[in-house]
Amino acid sequence: MNFAESRFWIVLFSGLAVALIIRLILRPWLVDQIQTYDKVALTGLGLYLLLVVSWLTFVIFLAVALISYCGLWLILRLDLGHRKRLLFFLIPLQLLPLFYFKYANFALNEVFSLNFSTLRDVGIPVGISFYTFQKVAFVVDTLAFQKPLPRFLDYLSFAGFFPQVVAGPIERRENLLPQMEQFRFRWDPAALNDGAGWIVLGLFFKCCLGDNIAVYFIGTSTTNPFSIWLDNLTFGLRLYYDFAGYSLVALGLARCLGITLTLNFLSPYCATNMVEFWRRWHVSLSQWFRDYFYLPLGGGRSRFWIFNLTVVFVVSGVWHGAGWGFVIWGALHAVALIGNRMLGPRFKLPRMVSWGLTLIFAFGAWLAFYETNTGNLVAKVRTLFTPTAYSAAALQETFQHWPAGERFVLACFLGLAGIVLFVEWRCVAGWDEPYRYLRRPWVSGVLTVLTVLLAATKNNAFIYFAF
Repeated sequence: MNFAESRFWIVLFSGLAVALIIRLILRPWLVDQIQTYDKVALTGLGLYLLLVVSWLTFVIFLAVALISYCGLWLILRLDLGHRKRLLFFLIPLQLLPLFYFKYANFALNEVFSLNFSTLRDVGIPVGISFYTFQKVAFVVDTLAFQKPLPRFLDYLSFAGFFPQVVAGPIERRENLLPQMEQFRFRWDPAALNDGAGWIVLGLFFKCCLGDNIAVYFIGTSTTNPFSIWLDNLTFGLRLYYDFAGYSLVALGLARCLGITLTLNFLSPYCATNMVEFWRRWHVSLSQWFRDYFYLPLGGGRSRFWIFNLTVVFVVSGVWHGAGWGFVIWGALHAVALIGNRMLGPRFKLPRMVSWGLTLIFAFGAWLAFYETNTGNLVAKVRTLFTPTAYSAAALQETFQHWPAGERFVLACFLGLAGIVLFVEWRCVAGWDEPYRYLRRPWVSGVLTVLTVLLAATKNNAFIYFAF
């Protein structure tokens, strides 16, 4: 579901219109069942939107959803003493589609060199990484906190809530399921107004900043450090505005329906160290790994905390994609967090210096995230750490890569991104409330105009659909 495509909004509003018209017609006969109808309509709309994405996405989602629910139903019928052991069978079953579609080619062909040619062209169902993790958390939370199995309709509403099913946030049972159990279509002007502000901000992030900056990502140079740093910058900005944009639109759509989702990004590029960065970047995923992976390993209080942290971030890197670059990216962030914990209390740097160093590391590490060719990755890293490569000729080559008009446009969009980041900084520093100023009514009006006037002519799919 690409929120930046007009097709999504046409299907969404058409589906809502049909559902509400039928609701109005049948209301006299559904006096006691109107809430059930609302849940069926919401769930049906979500499933239909998945089918519009692709039949593969629809089928795999249903398969994982049914495996999770039926497996949990069977476990709950058994004696308490056997539940933990059966969990070790159910979770691998939940993860099996994810492994096949996302990791089988890398594991079998790249790691073990088995040359299964049929695996090389396997397409990844949209959203499989997100909804699989949400269902794993649902199973674990239900058993750990001894919660009852919800009605299947409520579970399916929770598992397939269309604003967040394909790219998060990864919601927990305790947050989203009770809202699904109480769901009703209601006319709430305050919720609609609040949701519209998030949607406007998300579409501005995606269509105006993310898509336009993406045009200037080249990624081919292995010998020019300025070009590599520019690629790191444009990729990092595009990734943030693209993914955060999706999350904000999802948050806004849910709010319009009376549902509260997790704010998945908390202005991460305002962080002054890497620990804070990971508290602000992809919040629901960071919390998932903390609660279901890091803490069960022993967390930070174990004497093996360095090992625990390294394993978690390497696995986190692999979650993002199947490739050695993602492994390296995760390991780099593990090293940064280990260093932050060991050295941070001893060296107190000025806030702006800490912020600058954090950004340099974060943007530098994106190189391992986007460069899928290991040889090119090594060459680029070597170039970045070669002082003599930073020559006036290399700078001129980077500067002259585009015509003067294109350079001006790039400078304008980078400048606009800088202004937005400055506003985010003010929101975080003054109120610790990300995007506070960017959601004011008059600012939303300005962002709407900018999005209409400056939206990229090329419509890019949300980048995290590929991870």
